[in-house]
Amino acid sequence: MAESLFNKVYNPDVLSCLANLSNDEVFTPPEIVNQMLDMLPQELFKNPDTTFLDPACKTGVFLREIAKRLIKGLEPQFPDLQERIDHIFHKQLFGIAITELTSLLSRRGVYCSKYPNSEFSVSYFDTAEGNIRYKRIPHTWKDGKCIYCGASQKEYDRGGELETHAYEFIHTITPEKLFDMKFDVIIGNPPYQLSDGGNGASAKPIYHLFVEQAKKLKPRYLSMIIPARWYAGGKGLDNFRNNMLTDDRLRIIHDFVNASDCFTGVEIKGGVCYFLWDRDYHGDCTVISHSGNKIISTMSRPLLEKNCDTFIRYNDAIQILHKVQALQEKTFDTIVSARKPFGFATDFRNYAKNVDMAHCIKLYAQKDIGYISRSQVEKNAEWIDLWKVYIPEAIGSGNMETDIVKPVLGEPKTACTETYVVVSPTTNKAMAENIISYINTKFFHFLLGLKKITQHTTSKTYSFVPMQDFSQPLTDKILYAKYKLTDDEIDFIESAIGPKG
Repeated sequence: MAESLFNKVYNPDVLSCLANLSNDEVFTPPEIVNQMLDMLPQELFKNPDTTFLDPACKTGVFLREIAKRLIKGLEPQFPDLQERIDHIFHKQLFGIAITELTSLLSRRGVYCSKYPNSEFSVSYFDTAEGNIRYKRIPHTWKDGKCIYCGASQKEYDRGGELETHAYEFIHTITPEKLFDMKFDVIIGNPPYQLSDGGNGASAKPIYHLFVEQAKKLKPRYLSMIIPARWYAGGKGLDNFRNNMLTDDRLRIIHDFVNASDCFTGVEIKGGVCYFLWDRDYHGDCTVISHSGNKIISTMSRPLLEKNCDTFIRYNDAIQILHKVQALQEKTFDTIVSARKPFGFATDFRNYAKNVDMAHCIKLYAQKDIGYISRSQVEKNAEWIDLWKVYIPEAIGSGNMETDIVKPVLGEPKTACTETYVVVSPTTNKAMAENIISYINTKFFHFLLGLKKITQHTTSKTYSFVPMQDFSQPLTDKILYAKYKLTDDEIDFIESAIGPKG
């Protein structure tokens, strides 16, 4: 019993332990690193001339695991272990730490010493940093933002006692000069975002900047683990999404809807992915979908499907989407309003709690209902006296299984804040009710989930959902028959969408 418990809880790898900690930085577990390294041609680890760069060192785990493979692979060329180690660490492995602390941690993990010019280092260097460099550099401010990463000057213009998070690799227009050499492989787990000074916890993605900068160095292979939000673009990611989805050198993508399947205890809305970009490859991408500890599907396919502007992460969904699109129907996004349908922001609070003659319009607000006067409505006042359907703008986290839309029937003499979008204002109550019946189907949620990979659910998120005849209530049975879905396709939809309620 005691031995079993010991084996269960004891983890001899300090980097595995770090990876399981809750922290602002997401540390990569060694097992994920090795899965990424497995994507590379293994002969790279038998070649004494292969060079590797981690441009975002946190623990040094990527360089450490590469070193293990090189130490084994280069034994025939360098029978003497110390000679082999010296060659690997001096000639093949290079890193750029993201902070001073991670530089020390990385050197400790790779060289077994924070200072590789000490007697404790497994390979002696003339400098205290070895081949894992860290240089504190400032942001370059313009109009309150960094011109390189978009960070907020208010938050990151700091004194010498605090980290600036001005990452060297992306704060230069000449990354090739950092080491003045070519790299065969660039691999790592870059920082994901920085505060951009917006409202609340507004943050700007920066992981794509590492990918784009790495491509400028023209490596043979590029592999990084990053949030999957880029699939749908938005928040400065549109150009990156387009470039990635039209790049036929993207050879492999491993997709994780739940980030915790990669990073224990870490929630990243929309999940994560890691990929292999191969400079000399041109063709379809092998998309590998993960759930839990299992690979649930593998498919070689174009990253960008015909008539799509986003990546379809579910392999089994491709044929279903093709059947739906074959009917060439108008799409549901055409009847979904823009944000702030009545002009009220989410934080609007200038409403009464009780109805009276002066406040006769019911207002659906964030987790609340209030009453306003008709004169307060700034936009679309003609919708006030119509039947409509309210849908929350923010739903869940980007997980198809759990992000269930809960529509609200909006009666006449009602409006809403930015918390909701409005669907198809009409004089016909039955039509509004039939729209709700459609929204409540698994078919609807499935097609919505193909486009929705974050909590935000704007009108464009509904562009895969076809319009219907709303003169009658709709059910999954009716919709499955209409689009001639097979039993396997129906089972996939039913299993992909969690129970409502």
